[in-house]
Amino acid sequence: MRRSLLALGVASGWLALAFGTVGSASGSQVQYCSQVPIVYGIPPWGFHTGAPITGSTGSYARGHGNIDLGANTVSGILCQVDRVSHHPDRLIIMTVNRHLVYHSHHAVLWGFPGNIMKIVVRVQSSTDPRCKVGTIGHVTLFASYNGVRSDSVRFMFPATCRDHDHLYHGTEVNNQVPPL
Repeated sequence: MRRSLLALGVASGWLALAFGTVGSASGSQVQYCSQVPIVYGIPPWGFHTGAPITGSTGSYARGHGNIDLGANTVSGILCQVDRVSHHPDRLIIMTVNRHLVYHSHHAVLWGFPGNIMKIVVRVQSSTDPRCKVGTIGHVTLFASYNGVRSDSVRFMFPATCRDHDHLYHGTEVNNQVPPL
């Protein structure tokens, strides 16, 4: 399997990662989330869930966008890749619905304080035949603060896209969620 790290940048605690082609379980080359532009520096909001998938199974996601807390609006793009043994990788690209569902600078998750935001996403493109374009999902982003690394990203979809329900949590997850 071939893996190439195209870019790695660190700016004020935000880690911007861009991954190149990676061999998939079926032997074909996958361009991980190439539809989502790379952000270098600190985005208004954004995340990545760590390294790309290196084995025969796994999942990877990233996303970023703009936010206006005063107007309670948000925009952006997200992607998620799922790999299941002996099947082609499944990639969904999502756009963010304009209304910011929830945000707080005083959240506690995993036993740590941090910033949280909840957004609604719409599948814009999909290589998963069961997860149709137009499907609505929900994403919760939590960014711990005070030097703690316990960030998380949770994707929740209806039954037709439930294979893309994932909770990413741990030291490889890196979130930027703005304070109030």
